[in-house]
Amino acid sequence: MKILIDMNLSPDWVAVFERYNISSVHWSTIGDPREKDSIIMEWARTNGYIVFTHDLDFGSLLAATGADTPSVIQVRTQDILPSSIEQIVISSLNQFESSLLTGALVTVDQAKSRVRILPIRRE
Repeated sequence: MKILIDMNLSPDWVAVFERYNISSVHWSTIGDPREKDSIIMEWARTNGYIVFTHDLDFGSLLAATGADTPSVIQVRTQDILPSSIEQIVISSLNQFESSLLTGALVTVDQAKSRVRILPIRRE
């Protein structure tokens, strides 16, 4: 599993994922910090990464385009520091690993985590 950490999350997440043997990279080290979300999504898709973000726009992009990749993990908490939510993020990654590897949108908050399998279809 490879994680692309969005600009709205701390680069400190790289070290967190490393502790769990999860490969990750912060967008600031590979791309323009002001880049459009669609470009970030395309980079993740092309390079086999899962997007980790606090931005709801990524889920909206998946729904609008009907894409089946890349997977997105979106954090829906006020405090997004690793010291506060590391355990729930890692737990969600472990719980939904197989879905994330094939295409999913995982939403993580303090109460629970939810998964939607991609592509997201309007009913």
